[in-house]
Amino acid sequence: MDIATIIGLVGGTVAIGLGVVTSGGSIGGIIDIPSVFVTVGGSYAALFIVAPLKQALGLFKIMGRALKTFDNKEEDKIRSLVQLSESARREGLLALDDKLNDLDDKFMRDGLKMVVDGTDGNVVRAIMESEMSQTEARHMEWIGVINAWAGYGPGFGMLGTVIGLIGMLNNLEDKSSLGPNMAVALITTLYGSMLANWLVAPFANKLASQNAHEINAKEMIVEGVLSIQSGDNPRILAQKLLTYLDPKRRVPLEAELVKD
Repeated sequence: MDIATIIGLVGGTVAIGLGVVTSGGSIGGIIDIPSVFVTVGGSYAALFIVAPLKQALGLFKIMGRALKTFDNKEEDKIRSLVQLSESARREGLLALDDKLNDLDDKFMRDGLKMVVDGTDGNVVRAIMESEMSQTEARHMEWIGVINAWAGYGPGFGMLGTVIGLIGMLNNLEDKSSLGPNMAVALITTLYGSMLANWLVAPFANKLASQNAHEINAKEMIVEGVLSIQSGDNPRILAQKLLTYLDPKRRVPLEAELVKD
């Protein structure tokens, strides 16, 4: 469970609630079921026009990934690549064949299999980078649909406000109802802003961050696999791969792998 996302959801709820109460309103005063139908239901229905049925229906499962933490285990991958580099220099690339089944990362395993099979380095890079770019493209396609939902939220909120104003103007003879009706009409604008800026867009940004970390780990693996193929010194390989880590994570691993 990603605690940061939970803090954001709970914190946003508390902040909005406190804002309503301290401004003299009430929580019940901002709850309006028809506004939910127009803003949330309407904007979500628009996604069925934008995206294929499978994506529109599977959107919530993908958004649920923002509630999870994903560890790409870069440190473990660097250790594995350094160890494989040492074996390759001692025993040759063919000696790696028996060690590949012990690797958990399929992307790394497939790349090293091509190296063991004697595939040209340019071909190995091209295939691995193609796999990486296709993975990122799939991720960004989902993120694009989520961002589309965030974009439609405020528009449908304004649409609901206009609907409410039309109803209010059709009943102008009842002066006492003008204030309450105006408040209800504006609630849909509030819902549209909340949907876009508090829920949907932040989820898309969290997924984009997860994608960036995964792609960074894959780029590191590509560099490691090609370094093993070219016969780089394990120490040099380690120094190359450590550049993919932030300084805080790099220091202890550098002391372990890059020895004088």
